[in-house]
Amino acid sequence: MAFRSDDISINTLVGNGSFIKGDLKVNGFIRVDGDIDGDLNTDGAVIISEKARIHGNLVAKSAIIGGIILGDVTAREGVKLLSSSAVIGNIITRKVQMEDKVIFHGHCISIEDETRFDEETKRFLEAKAIRDKAALS
Repeated sequence: MAFRSDDISINTLVGNGSFIKGDLKVNGFIRVDGDIDGDLNTDGAVIISEKARIHGNLVAKSAIIGGIILGDVTAREGVKLLSSSAVIGNIITRKVQMEDKVIFHGHCISIEDETRFDEETKRFLEAKAIRDKAALS
């Protein structure tokens, strides 16, 4: 399952009370308990605790979200939204789980077949880029 990993050692921790302004790119597993105003990109798994807030896009291998994200979430292997989470943005993943009382406002692409997932993701992102560009005009 996408939410379990043999390697559970956390490479990076953004602690409670911490605030990062700007994009963050890290390698490996990251846990966020603080706030990030910018995009978060990792090649590993991510845990967003219930106290964490991200105002930006999240890209990870897999994600467990308990906090607030104002931006898109792309996690190829899977996304799990805990009951304390709120995601205002799109979710792109191969597997998604949502507990009761989740707040989610956006579009979700969740296709397990890898080839079809890649095709639909590309199509969705192209359409989104066109809509975003038209909105700025």
